[in-house]
Amino acid sequence: MLTAFHDAIPEAVAGPGLPAPAARCAAPGAESARTGEPEQAHPGSGWCSRLDVEFRRLHGRSVVRSRHDGALRCLSALHPEGDAVCHQVLVHPPGGLVGGDGLHVQLQVRPGAHGLLTTPGASRFYRSLGAPAVQSLDATLHAGSRLEWLPLENIAFDACIGENRARFHLAPGAELIAWDMLALGLPAAARPFASGSFLQHMELPGLWLERGRIDAADTTLLQGPGGLAGNSAIGTLVFASASPIAAPRRELLLHGARQALQGVGGVVAGATCAHPQVVVLRAIGQRIEPIATLFRAVWAGWRVAAWDLPACAPRVWST
Repeated sequence: MLTAFHDAIPEAVAGPGLPAPAARCAAPGAESARTGEPEQAHPGSGWCSRLDVEFRRLHGRSVVRSRHDGALRCLSALHPEGDAVCHQVLVHPPGGLVGGDGLHVQLQVRPGAHGLLTTPGASRFYRSLGAPAVQSLDATLHAGSRLEWLPLENIAFDACIGENRARFHLAPGAELIAWDMLALGLPAAARPFASGSFLQHMELPGLWLERGRIDAADTTLLQGPGGLAGNSAIGTLVFASASPIAAPRRELLLHGARQALQGVGGVVAGATCAHPQVVVLRAIGQRIEPIATLFRAVWAGWRVAAWDLPACAPRVWST
């Protein structure tokens, strides 16, 4: 979930004070991408990190606490816009995943709390020899809570087998802004996504599900006019509410997304109300940067339209 180096500790130096290589772990409730059966662990095949994050509202202030097992962890909490909203940065020092690795986040946003989470850089999915690399989030938004899930993009390197899963459970009164962005290969460096696959799964159980597999061998999907039409970057941005979104509010969200699109080139995008409780913006482009620019503009507008909050970009985005 961030840029850095990718370097495993050799087993020979793992001893007191150093972790031995962790067994690959599956996300709770995850299914195999190939069979649809419950995912099983493959001991010794990769590194696994688990992170539990909990936002609470304490004496009028949103606060966070976390517990980690492995390299994935939280930095210090920040309150750049006052007590009501807690900003948090998730870091993964290895900087990427190879086949068999797993990053799994369990997130709770307690009643009345407001959390914003992001990452300081792209999450990289490297070449796999057969086992998938899995990144997963299972988030529960309790009554009256708000969550902004704003990680930077995933990069699917050539020959990776990657899975990125996110589930958001919304209790009454809870609301969510979340995005997912994916860059296929490094076309600017003449390193295309020529082999491998990437599974994307974004779900609001009982409300909305977007799930798809991008296989590098599927030229109809990658090159066809009904698919990515030769584009190598895609993204989905969602606003969701635990109750139906009132028509005037829904129209403000849709109008804001469409207005923002007019100011960003290099992107083909559309905003729809996919469900009475969900507004979705989808985008494709040749590069991930214009999609990220569009999503940040729409996110800023949605904050104002939905929550009467001005944009407050995480500091890490400008470092």
